Formats: sequence, structure tokens, C-alpha cells
Amino acid sequence: MTGICCSLSDTQVVLGQKSHSGKGKPDGEIKFGYSLMKGKAKHAMEDYHVAKLINVKGNELGLFAIFDGHKGDQVAAYLQKHLFSNILKDGEFLVDPRRTIAKAYKNTDQTILSDTSSDLWSGGSTAVTAILINGKVLWIANVGDSRAIVSRRGKARQISVDHNPDNDTEKSMIESKGGFVTNRRGDVARVNGILAVSRTFGDNCHSCGL
Repeated sequence: MTGICCSLSDTQVVLGQKSHSGKGKPDGEIKFGYSLMKGKAKHAMEDYHVAKLINVKGNELGLFAIFDGHKGDQVAAYLQKHLFSNILKDGEFLVDPRRTIAKAYKNTDQTILSDTSSDLWSGGSTAVTAILINGKVLWIANVGDSRAIVSRRGKARQISVDHNPDNDTEKSMIESKGGFVTNRRGDVARVNGILAVSRTFGDNCHSCGL
């Protein structure tokens, strides 16, 4: 992973709607929900999420994320446990959110890639995170193709950027690092013929092209 999409959206929002598998704050202005569904693949569920409200220095922060794991759920599970902690432990998040988020993303990825004592280093995960500050300011960051979408006046708007190998900028980045992109008929573009996203957490065996 060499970069992330990190954007600011000033908005009053309601995150999510009621679902069968989530619960939010019963009182107050901020309500949220989530729903998880396993696909048809035979392996176990590899996706993890975060959806909670916390208080930091008198500020209410809404922490929301989706981590879409592959080649096992180890990296996604690690991100669920550590990514927001890494963002907030810096102590400067409320002062400079963009720098703090970018730094935490990069440091977390480096920690995952350096862990050769477990299966963590060989797996991977996309990520999209949203941090809502006092119900007014929303910071979005993502790696891979997990998306953040906001609704404004009933219209959906994607505010994250998909990191796909067939994007010219992404393809050039991959090739500059010694990787390659395949475009087989009937299939999506893939990094080194395997990964369908151009940026991820982990994936040590493909790091030359990410």
C-alpha cells in the first residue's frame, strides 16, 4: 500500500438504517446500523466491521469501518482491533485529522507486513473508515475497493475512490514497483494475475506491485 484516499465531508448525517444485525444509539441525533451477509464462497466469513460512538477529550466520535479480508480473515480482524486505536493514540487527530489518518494507515500496514511469526503477513484486506466528529464533520479514508457513500437530499454520492488495477494511474504505480496487471477475457484486471485491487493492507507476497 503506497497511498490512501482521505477526504473531508462537512455534513449533518445519519449513518445507516435499521437492520437485522446492528444496533445504534437509542437517543440523541446520531443513529447507526449495520448488516452483514456472507457470500457464496465456501470459506468462512472474512469481513469485519466497526460501528460505535466514543468520547475523546469531550468530543463525540463516531467510528465506522468495513474491512474486506482475503486469503483468510487475519488481517481484517487485526484492522478491526487496531486501526482506529492507531489513529487516535497519536493524540493529534482532532488537530490534523488528514495527517493522522494517513500516518496510522501506513504504520498499521508496515506492522502487518513485518509480522512473519504468524499468518498475518500473508493475508490481506481492503478498508474504508469513517470518523464522524460531533455529528458535523466526517472524515473518510479507504484502501482498495470498499466504498463510502453518503446520501444528500435523497441522492447517493460515492466519496471514496476505488483502487482498481485497470486505472491508468494505479497500473503505472504497480508497474513502477516491478508488478504487472493482467486483463484476461471474462475476468477483472488483477495485480500479478491474482489480486483484483491495487492497494490493500498486507498481501506481503504481492507487495512489489502494491
